[in-house]
Amino acid sequence: MSSELRNRILFTLFILIIYRIGTFIPLPGINSKIVAEFFSESSNGIFGVINTFSGGAFQRMSIFALNIVPYITASIIVQLMTSMYKSLEELKKEGEVGRRKLNQYTKYLTLGLGMFQAIGIYYAFSNLEQSAFISSSKIFLFTTVFILLGSTMFLMWLGDKITNQGIGNGISLLTTTGIIAELPGNISSIFEMAKSGKYSIGFVIFLLLLFAFLIAFVVYVEKATRNVKIQYPNRNIFRVKNDNSYIPLKINISGVIPPIFASSILTFPLGILQFFKPEIAVKISNYIQKGSFIYSLLFTITVVFFSFFYSEIVFNIEELAENLKKGNCFVPGIRPGKNTAEYFAEIVNKLTFIGSLYLVFVCIIPDVLFKRYSVRLSISGTSLLIVVSTVIELIAQFQSYVFSEKYNSVNKRRRVIVR
Repeated sequence: MSSELRNRILFTLFILIIYRIGTFIPLPGINSKIVAEFFSESSNGIFGVINTFSGGAFQRMSIFALNIVPYITASIIVQLMTSMYKSLEELKKEGEVGRRKLNQYTKYLTLGLGMFQAIGIYYAFSNLEQSAFISSSKIFLFTTVFILLGSTMFLMWLGDKITNQGIGNGISLLTTTGIIAELPGNISSIFEMAKSGKYSIGFVIFLLLLFAFLIAFVVYVEKATRNVKIQYPNRNIFRVKNDNSYIPLKINISGVIPPIFASSILTFPLGILQFFKPEIAVKISNYIQKGSFIYSLLFTITVVFFSFFYSEIVFNIEELAENLKKGNCFVPGIRPGKNTAEYFAEIVNKLTFIGSLYLVFVCIIPDVLFKRYSVRLSISGTSLLIVVSTVIELIAQFQSYVFSEKYNSVNKRRRVIVR
């Protein structure tokens, strides 16, 4: 391992340690006991989702309570708007300059969303039966909004630092670190319940084997591809090169965005009602709970819809067909242009449908199981997808660094021999 790669890894670990320390620093004026009591009763809604992504920082109401949730939401909104407005779509095609402008718009939107969410958090927890703040003074409104918004922007900066000077995608690593940090507590709570007699040893082993299977299944599907064969004609128009190339298409083209959207849409209204109309929220939550038939049905419909919707945004079939035509490349047996686009559209639609069913399966199985056996864990299928996808990406980047170092060292040896 070269010194550069070692420094990148150490720098990344240093940033992640700073992040974890910040998740334990409480907001000024917060009564952590009241917040803990609230989460003991409301851990399955939108606040449970945010708490999972923040590594428990939201439940502790720390300075990193918002985490990078506003940035994730802003990024998704900007991606959606890019497909709807031609001016933004043109920016996307301008290369590095356009990408920087889009990132700038994303950060501006993050500021607005972060401020809105921070204000909402203050009023939500100050309007509980017993306020979570030690005083009703509005000074805590300003401190809460200022600190939560500032910490979100600080985490964005840390994520950029990891991406540029560390290893891996910074934003994804911060989210994954928060999720993984909650795993030891979940595992210990399962074993404690087994010791107390609530769960049998066989059931605990079944849970561990189930999660091991889900992890292996996610790894397999995330790395699986459908290779579409393409060919480049030789200069001699009567011959075609024997060597074939392939365009790899992932089964899960839309990634983890559909389940994040679906869980947010289904839990966010209940989270708002819980503070302003608690009696209505309780009645609705009795019918729409994670693991229930109605929730699972609505979740499935929403995931399938957003899978097709988002795959059209991230995978531009018309642009792919046009680029193949410009590069004098073709799919064997398919005419270039419109026919090629229709061929890829058919393949992408089939893959998207299979990928959406895969997302539903991974996300619903833990929810149904937890509800059936009253298992209280913060880990979910969505968080499992995020962790596995981030780890796969991190390993791929690490391998590329190692391969690049070996390639450079071989070139240096060859130069020495030539001299």
